[in-house]
Amino acid sequence: MKTGIIGCGNMARAIVSGMLKKGFCKPGEVLAADAALQAAQAFARDFGVRRAESNRALCAESDVLLLAVKPQVYEAVIEDIREACHEGQLIISIAPGKSLAWLVEKFQAPVGLVRAMPNTPAMVGEGLTAWCCGENVTESQQKLAQKLLSSFGRAEAVPEHLMDAVVAVSGSSPAYAFIMVEAMADAAVAQGVPRQQAIAFAAQALLGSAKMVLETGRHPAELKDMVCSPGGTTIEAVRMLEKTGFRSSLMEAMDACWKKSRGM
Repeated sequence: MKTGIIGCGNMARAIVSGMLKKGFCKPGEVLAADAALQAAQAFARDFGVRRAESNRALCAESDVLLLAVKPQVYEAVIEDIREACHEGQLIISIAPGKSLAWLVEKFQAPVGLVRAMPNTPAMVGEGLTAWCCGENVTESQQKLAQKLLSSFGRAEAVPEHLMDAVVAVSGSSPAYAFIMVEAMADAAVAQGVPRQQAIAFAAQALLGSAKMVLETGRHPAELKDMVCSPGGTTIEAVRMLEKTGFRSSLMEAMDACWKKSRGM
């Protein structure tokens, strides 16, 4: 089985790294292409995969095709490769805002279409990818998609109408977490903690807290209450977060993200 990837950016790198580490495929079974020749050459060199001469040639040779290009060039790429698509091929799109109906209309080919939304923690094997599929995707293709998307973290099948919400809560949310780590570190630096230690303390706190949510199954509010002693330092910090609108700011940011994804 051959896997083709069009687009050699950071997300494609994360995905291929996971695929190879988990044994989903071997380097010789992966083909890559990118409009930027240097990016494609570096990608092929770094992972030991083959560089295709063109998107169309890559598509014709691939059993599984991953589209990892920017949303604004999707239509042009699909138009270029449409005639090279073949029956039984599985095509996975990771562009936000591109619905399955839109993909079906643009491809007009007897292929299995999957819409997926990974996030950048895939670069360290801790991604979460939500995905949904078209009606013509076979059970074996669904299993193949789940296996591929699980190779760089967790993968969850969701109804398509939730995909834009997933962009806000998962696809874009690493940026919110990075801002929080940065802000916490800046505050610690202002209080005298060396920069690198401050970043490590803040990042580890978020990592450990996330693991507690996932592994204990307890509601985040319950875990928060466990840290807040009566009259203590933590509840004072929480009071200030509530006073300054931390919770509502985050919800408003996610709402803006959701609306942007729906309009793309």
